[in-house]
Amino acid sequence: MFISSKAKGYVGLLATSIIWGTTWVASKIGVSEIPALQMAYIRQFFAGVVFVVFFLFYKKTPLPTPKQFLWLFVMAIIMFVSANGLSTWGIKYIPAGLGSLIGALYPLSVVVIERLFFKSKKIPAVTFVGFFLGLSGIAIVSYENAFHHTGPSFMFGIFLSIIAMLSWSVGTIFIARNKVDINPYFGVGWQMLISSVILFVVTESTQSTVAFSAISFKVWSIIAFLVIFGSLIAFIAFIYSTKVLPTAIASLYAYINPFVAMLTAYFVIDEKLSINILWGSIVTLAGVFLVNYSMKKDKLIIAENIE
Repeated sequence: MFISSKAKGYVGLLATSIIWGTTWVASKIGVSEIPALQMAYIRQFFAGVVFVVFFLFYKKTPLPTPKQFLWLFVMAIIMFVSANGLSTWGIKYIPAGLGSLIGALYPLSVVVIERLFFKSKKIPAVTFVGFFLGLSGIAIVSYENAFHHTGPSFMFGIFLSIIAMLSWSVGTIFIARNKVDINPYFGVGWQMLISSVILFVVTESTQSTVAFSAISFKVWSIIAFLVIFGSLIAFIAFIYSTKVLPTAIASLYAYINPFVAMLTAYFVIDEKLSINILWGSIVTLAGVFLVNYSMKKDKLIIAENIE
């Protein structure tokens, strides 16, 4: 039976939404047993090896030039050491659903950074409305969760997640303003490998890590899921859906992910899920939608988020 490319695109969109939503919960489970940055560098190493080996030996892609490698090094620090590494660390202290929701806020910070540092065109009124809604929704969700996750560790998790989100925003702008001609899969593979080395050095020299032989089968299964589904299958599905579906449709995953994360966390690890949290999430994502809509309408810089 023939399946159209558009239908496959919707399957890819569904896969992206579900898988990237569940990776927040998988990471939450994993960091309960081993240091978050250790899990991050293990995941990024294996996923990076798959991408790089495939392109080097199967596709016969040449090694990056010095200029490309410098760009890859910078992107590895911003997107995978800071954004991915800190978001993984952050959910050790906050609910997975809240972490995913904070991650979805990155378009709001892109607006602020563009305006403050690059003097982009005047921000439309609808963007301000979206910005207000986004922050209000996060305040509602954080306030509701604060009753069940008190103490400095909760605030530290919020801090790490916000820094991770801001790092993704900076990376988004950097990509848009400093494009390099390199296959995106090949480039991401190198970024993962570079970041895994950096995170390995930082983690092993500053934290008490778990010996590989002592890591439980459950955690290795979590890492395998994150590598195979979160870093490989979902990423390929996302790229395919963006190629065959309208941008407005392909970007819907960013609004679905937090709800998938919250529902999965509720059923799998018994995270709190109340009416206030759901309403706060809806308000937040409505704000993000308005910001995305206004930015695309006015042709401001924006890029889609990848977990």
